Amino acid sequence: MALPSLVDGAVGWLWTLVLFALPGLVAALLWSPFPISARFRALFLALPPRGRLVPSYVGVALTLSIPYLAGLLLTVGLVDSAGPGWSEGFMDTALFGGIAVAFVAPTLAVVGLPRLGVDWDPTGYGPSTWALLVAAGLWYAVVAAVPLVALAIGMALPGGY
Repeated sequence: MALPSLVDGAVGWLWTLVLFALPGLVAALLWSPFPISARFRALFLALPPRGRLVPSYVGVALTLSIPYLAGLLLTVGLVDSAGPGWSEGFMDTALFGGIAVAFVAPTLAVVGLPRLGVDWDPTGYGPSTWALLVAAGLWYAVVAAVPLVALAIGMALPGGY
């Protein structure tokens, strides 16, 4: 009798992991045009595991989804679902997650990584590097915001569906 409950628990945890990873994996798929740039690939090749593009790329995409998942969990956990609370929480998550992804992440990549000894840009971290990273961050933010904004609109409708 203990085996079925153990299996049920494992399946529950597996579904939880899938639900947490799914937004980052979808964003990684939709973010895939950016690695065409050699400079963008150089960033991921410099990150652990060094020299391996796909694991670094997927790891960064999953990491960038954390602000959105945190905002979603905080909204669902702390805000009353009655009224416009969840709708406002989802919109705030889309906004602040987008700021983190579009502006904070590029700053960390251009300013923070070289100071930590990860020199990844062969062109010297100029304006074109900033433009590429901010464009990638904005694209990721838009991709991640679409389902949140759709949820916010749905929750704002009469009945809150």
